[in-house]
Amino acid sequence: MKTQQEIWQNMRGSFFQKPIEQLVEEAIIREQSLGHTLKVCIGSDSHVYGDTIHYATAVVFVRKGKGAFTFIRKEKEIQNITIKERMLNEVNKSVEIAYRIFEILDKYKVEMEVHADINTDPDFKSNIALKDAMGYILGMGYVFKAKPFAFASSNCADMMV
Repeated sequence: MKTQQEIWQNMRGSFFQKPIEQLVEEAIIREQSLGHTLKVCIGSDSHVYGDTIHYATAVVFVRKGKGAFTFIRKEKEIQNITIKERMLNEVNKSVEIAYRIFEILDKYKVEMEVHADINTDPDFKSNIALKDAMGYILGMGYVFKAKPFAFASSNCADMMV
């Protein structure tokens, strides 16, 4: 079985043919050698276009007091699913990346948060998935952030989806 190669890009549109694990480790080594203290925030967002859902997952490196930079992965899936299923798909895409890079972040003592593009206000449709998403992320042992504090998903990934 042939698997599709994962392609990551930055916000300027440069593409990287390396796996996210390698991109993350190289970025940490570079940034820490420059004296930056880092935190990594991971979040995904999606938009529906007809029967196609466009997803974007963002791995945001926050240089404390010195700005940030991002790696983005885009995907498209043909699906007809509920809002709750779509929100949980977003969370699953973020957790998948968190799981892949957690050991690298731990090795270099870099904090990590997983952001969910889910509103904490029950008046919003996405709120239907809040408890499940929170349980999943916290159950994996990760720090959970939802709107309005989930900038990796609600700003970075949203901008690129």
